[in-house]
Amino acid sequence: MVKIYREIYGCPANVADYEIALGLLKKAGFEFADDEKQSDINIIFTCTVKQPTLDRMIHRIKELTKLNKPLVVAGCMPKTEKEIIEGINPNASMLGPDSIEKIVYASIAAMRGNKAVLLEDSKRPKLCLPRERKNPVIGIITISSGCLSNCSYCSVRFARGNLFSYPVEMIVKEAKTSIEDGCKELYITSQDNSCYGKDIGKRLPELLNEICKIQGKFFVRVGMMNPLYTKEILDDLIKSYKNLEIFKFLHLPVQSFSSKILSLMKRDYQPEVVLDIINKFYEAFTDLTFSTDIIVGFPNEDNSDFEETIKFVEQIKPDIVNISKFGTRPGTEAAKLKQLPSHIVNKRSRELFELTRRVSFKKNQRWLNWSGECLIDEIGTRKDTWIGRNFTYKPIVVHSTQKLLGRFVNVEITEARSNYLIGRLI
Repeated sequence: MVKIYREIYGCPANVADYEIALGLLKKAGFEFADDEKQSDINIIFTCTVKQPTLDRMIHRIKELTKLNKPLVVAGCMPKTEKEIIEGINPNASMLGPDSIEKIVYASIAAMRGNKAVLLEDSKRPKLCLPRERKNPVIGIITISSGCLSNCSYCSVRFARGNLFSYPVEMIVKEAKTSIEDGCKELYITSQDNSCYGKDIGKRLPELLNEICKIQGKFFVRVGMMNPLYTKEILDDLIKSYKNLEIFKFLHLPVQSFSSKILSLMKRDYQPEVVLDIINKFYEAFTDLTFSTDIIVGFPNEDNSDFEETIKFVEQIKPDIVNISKFGTRPGTEAAKLKQLPSHIVNKRSRELFELTRRVSFKKNQRWLNWSGECLIDEIGTRKDTWIGRNFTYKPIVVHSTQKLLGRFVNVEITEARSNYLIGRLI
């Protein structure tokens, strides 16, 4: 049996591709190795969303190349950084996001000493295919590929292309299969969930309602939604969120709260749109976990622009803020703009990080003494620890010698941290 070592980086959509690839490889008779030194062939699923991430990908490809074994590089990097890969390993086979179904062909070619470069742009729904799940409790369901936006800093669109929405019936079938396989949590993911269906005459709220009709006990986590298209479906989206199966979790990436910077980013919405969406969600759901993304140090961001973002965090008090220091991505419009000095970017990043920690901790303290049901969806990093999620997707660390993965349990919150809660079984 040929043994394959594999590793994965990046977003849930990339993880979904990875799971499909492993499912196809397993079906074809390959076995998996837990160590790259014990394998016959190595596969890496790459991410290039940020420069530090790309740097890590380059490092890992160099390390895997030193082993002198057949190598397959998949994910976004082959589409955006093909020359870099070839410079490190001229013999590496490559698979783009739209070629994942050809993973077996690419692996066999690599084993035979041939180089397969499959970077097609043809679109097919990546659903109802064999899966080898990274987490048996979580079913990652990709509902589309590509997006409709043209953000000036983003390179993902070069790899994933324009919006291609998958049929509702195929998505629902994939969801049913996931639940039948034992999944208790469904990740609804894509580059931008909010624009789902605009190319096929469908809308995200309709899709969510159909998924929630499936028999069984499960939760649905709705992934990232661009404010630009969320505003168009807002009322119906809130109605769909009232389904008990849907986590009361809103991931709305703001990126900046300065009109000037949003314009330079080509986000195509104003800060008022973001406020309207958030306020309406809070009106509908008293308990809501709000997650956002912010880019610090975008070109031409001055102190007043940054202060607008600081005021937004102080006013809205997000539960989660994913902070990124701006870094240029080749081929993007933002890469042509004059960059801010690194010491300014670092200073602003530290200030925002400290603020978000204080805000998150205070938000989490209000959950003290709360008791209720949560789904254990992860194994903790420490011995006899488990991570669960309540109805707002709040992470709750539970200590127990029992095997809790995949179980719905009742807990009481006893402690709060800035980025998670601690609970005890009741």
